[in-house]
Amino acid sequence: MTRRVTILGATGSIGQNTIDLIARDQGRFSVVALTGGQNIARLAADARALRAELAVTADPALLGPLREALAGSDVEAAAGPEALVEAARRPADWIMSAIVGAAGLQPGLAALEQGTVLALANKETLVTAGPLVMRTAAAHGATILPVDSEHSAVFQAMLGEDMSSVERIILTASGGAFRDWPLEQLPEATLAQASTHPNWDMGQRITIDSASMFNKALEVIEAKEFFDIAPERIEVLIHPESMIHAVVGHIDGGMLAHLGAPDMRHAIGYALNHPERAPLPVERLELAKLGQLTFRAPDPARYPALDLARQVMARGGLSGAVFNAAKEKALDLFIAGQVRFTEMADLVKFALDQADTHSGLIDAEISLDNILKADHFARCQAEAAMAQRQR
Repeated sequence: MTRRVTILGATGSIGQNTIDLIARDQGRFSVVALTGGQNIARLAADARALRAELAVTADPALLGPLREALAGSDVEAAAGPEALVEAARRPADWIMSAIVGAAGLQPGLAALEQGTVLALANKETLVTAGPLVMRTAAAHGATILPVDSEHSAVFQAMLGEDMSSVERIILTASGGAFRDWPLEQLPEATLAQASTHPNWDMGQRITIDSASMFNKALEVIEAKEFFDIAPERIEVLIHPESMIHAVVGHIDGGMLAHLGAPDMRHAIGYALNHPERAPLPVERLELAKLGQLTFRAPDPARYPALDLARQVMARGGLSGAVFNAAKEKALDLFIAGQVRFTEMADLVKFALDQADTHSGLIDAEISLDNILKADHFARCQAEAAMAQRQR
């Protein structure tokens, strides 16, 4: 039976890996919609090749170029944030949520409202709106499958297990580009250096987030929301080889680890074919050649983002939305050359501290409107913190 699929964020690294898997077996899949940002040539080429019904760019100003690129095909073109949501509402059996950042929240919620399967690569969705997302999925009978490699690993390691038997979850991290740098050199880290990952082939923003460990901080919060586990039972380990993606520890002392080559097509392919498994074009590990696997605890001084995530989970409410938005703004400022690598965590902490001083902001109902208000507040606070530093 052909599975109808939509890819939200088709032109990014997750979207392109998803397209690679679909293109290898087009007889099993039909594409409803592809969405992207400013890479119109890539979006149009993929929409044509996969015979998508609809292609959407998030930028309204690019509707003309998209229509021109699709001229002569049967692919419908649309543009803008509302069009992204409408694409998510088109009936599909499986929808990949891979739009980067908080922008992926509303399309993800729209997908869940049609009661479909949402393959969730957008970790910000659960960080900013975990309770709302899980309520929406339950209310509409939708299924959420994790696509982050770590959460997919936990999900797979827990197959056939009861959550009551889980004592702890360990998420592994490569440590990013600066895991072995002297601490005193980190303030001088350049954008080019932060944009290079030692193991994974990913987009620029997530690669920088891996270097700062903000990516892992988001994943810790995401794990709490998705698996409904107490924050103190979630651990992080530096694992430079990136072969073990997560470990689940049980109350009897046993531990189940998920191993695989650092290739996002594994987690994507697992979700794409769930509940079955299918052959995937990924490297097979040869353990004898690996020789050894190493681990170490993360250094709090090197990765302050992890402690900020713990504070967010302890605070609760809309603090996840503040944390994520401030992180996104801080990353924008680093990419623009306006703050140093090590200053990003300071901006996020400032935004969280300011949010605590505004009565009612953090403790407001977790609704889409309030999440958007908290998001706007946090971005403004992060920018204000940057301006203060430059005086």
